[in-house]
Amino acid sequence: MMEILPRPQQFEQSQLNMWVDESIWGHRLYDEQTPWLCILEMLCITQSEAGNGRAFVESKFNELKYHIYPRLYLRNILFNNPHIEAVATEYLDDSERWQMWTDAISSNVGGLTSPDFSYLKSRFESFKDFAEIVKFLQSSAIEGDSNKRWSSKFVFPYGPDCLYEDLRVTGDKVTNDRRFFGRTGELLYLMLCRSGRGEEILSRLESTGIITRNYSRNHRGSKWNQLVLALQSPTDRDAPRASGSPPYLPYEKLPDYERLADDWLSILGCDLPDYDALPHIVTITGLHLIIYLLSRAKTTLGEPTPLRFVLEIVAPKKTTVRELASDEFQKNNNLPQRSIEHYIRSTVDLPEWKACLNSFNPVEDAIDLLKERFAWSAKEEELDGSGSPEALLNSLRENAVKRHQQHLAKFHGSWAREIGLSSSRGSRRTRYAPTDSLLRTLVFASVPTRMEFQEFLAKLHEKYGFIIGDRQAEDLINSGDADREDFVANSERLERRLASIGLLKRLSDACAYVQNPFASEVK
Repeated sequence: MMEILPRPQQFEQSQLNMWVDESIWGHRLYDEQTPWLCILEMLCITQSEAGNGRAFVESKFNELKYHIYPRLYLRNILFNNPHIEAVATEYLDDSERWQMWTDAISSNVGGLTSPDFSYLKSRFESFKDFAEIVKFLQSSAIEGDSNKRWSSKFVFPYGPDCLYEDLRVTGDKVTNDRRFFGRTGELLYLMLCRSGRGEEILSRLESTGIITRNYSRNHRGSKWNQLVLALQSPTDRDAPRASGSPPYLPYEKLPDYERLADDWLSILGCDLPDYDALPHIVTITGLHLIIYLLSRAKTTLGEPTPLRFVLEIVAPKKTTVRELASDEFQKNNNLPQRSIEHYIRSTVDLPEWKACLNSFNPVEDAIDLLKERFAWSAKEEELDGSGSPEALLNSLRENAVKRHQQHLAKFHGSWAREIGLSSSRGSRRTRYAPTDSLLRTLVFASVPTRMEFQEFLAKLHEKYGFIIGDRQAEDLINSGDADREDFVANSERLERRLASIGLLKRLSDACAYVQNPFASEVK
């Protein structure tokens, strides 16, 4: 197993009572944080660091500190404002509408001790104009139809004034929350820092207007960012909150980081309209973090075989490929838990463990070793009945698995579904079956202008481990798990799918090309 960076000292005194998942994947991959919210968290960090002149530059490993805005006026107006439509339809003059709305929202506002919304009246020609802009921004909000609390809803990131943190608001009390900004965005930011492509990515993000290195009171950004800024009190640009303990990413360098950054640059380099690249960035990031999760698990297990995903291009009837895609999904889903059990069991091969077994106080020495290796602060009830070092190790394993199953074990399944990589449609079992949205993202990330169809399948296999056609499924065919015709038919279905969404053109019976309609002349 490759060298792991030292565990940060601040985690020794934290609420974590063991350091197992973190040793393999970092702190942390979190299933309740969707890919979209991961990107938003990462953009908040990038903007903070860009303003300080150090975006995607990590001077010391795992010591990231940044600032993030609460923007409570903006969020109350957009997501804690049920009165606005009713007021807008009242047969009143404009001044009366403003007064009625101000009274209503002030009685319901959260997180502000002395709210003052009077600044809004001077910024809009009429109350109806104000209401229309609010309605537009609500309609374009990230996961706007979710049932999340208002303080965990987010405006689309049109610019730096759209970026803020996840909060828990009770009356006028405000605390940051890690439920939906669960630190996966922090890991993503560190991966991009360590990719060696940080400056290129920053330049691309600046060209979209999402990030700026010159954020100040005088900077207004794009016209869309200005709409959001118009809703904000001057205090929304004041007093950003400091982040907590720095995130931890275990590995200094990985090819995974470079591949992630390369796909970002490919998508950001496409001539997509306005902000249309961002959903594809979300999808490709989700895919890369799933690959990171599973490849680190395989490395921990010492499995030399490459990671693979058998993808069923959905057929009207059950196929052999569907069964293989289901089997592969379940096999991959089990990898993370298998890896932590193996990681803990590997302790028995250490000279220090063998010394514990032969010492005068084997249990006490084993407790000390496990605390040093896994930062395990075992509770009394976890030690009851631990009459031997082996019993202690089993107790640690059981507790680590229980903790792992709460969130990280669900990451692969949750994120695969979110990005359109998996489906249970027409089946009791979940399997890998890409949506049209994911296929578009793969084309934008992998096809510079156009590419012969079989070459495209080979590239997906090389980059992501995707098995779609018969050439990529050679091992499965040779082992007797499938017939060649099964995968030939699977690739033919993909060809038809790509043609139906305008991403493939057949020039003759023997020549089909996947085409990127938004390919840029200059990369």
